[in-house]
Amino acid sequence: MLNIALFGTSADPPTAGHLAILIWLSSHYNLVAVWASDNPFKEKQTPLEHRMSMLNLLIQETNQPNIELREDLSNRHTLVSIKKAQEVWGKEQNYYLVIGSDLLKQLPCWYRIEEIFKLANILVIPRPNYPIDFQEIDTIESKGASCQIADLKGLPVSSTDYRQWQDVEVLTQSVKDYIQKKHLYEKRPE
Repeated sequence: MLNIALFGTSADPPTAGHLAILIWLSSHYNLVAVWASDNPFKEKQTPLEHRMSMLNLLIQETNQPNIELREDLSNRHTLVSIKKAQEVWGKEQNYYLVIGSDLLKQLPCWYRIEEIFKLANILVIPRPNYPIDFQEIDTIESKGASCQIADLKGLPVSSTDYRQWQDVEVLTQSVKDYIQKKHLYEKRPE
């Protein structure tokens, strides 16, 4: 039986923080399935194909053979992504849905969340500035979730830092190069 981390992200763009998460996941799980998805709670995202390409660049930087970019798992509803994963690797595997601590409050509002809790464990990645609220953990566990907290301290970087302030320090070189080549995130005149 495999332990499979499911890391779908709407990262726009993916950062050095996402790279650190990928490396950590690869050392704790048999397989790490990664994909970009559109977040139904966000507006005006960079096209999916660009975010998927940038994630692929991060995966290449990890040099870890157990991390796979899985475009076929991408869906705006996490439940659909998990069911697709079960079609690929079988229902008998242990699935761990990876979320940042910033999503704990939002998680109970996700599409058919109780069904998600039946199909996958929840792995919470602590993020700086988003302390884990154990009442929120209790709430999701009361709805049937099996929740674990990663022993990883996330980097103090975010996609928002890049989009709002063009802070290139939050990005890896390969992602910076891709953004420049594709002319993404350019400031437009007001």
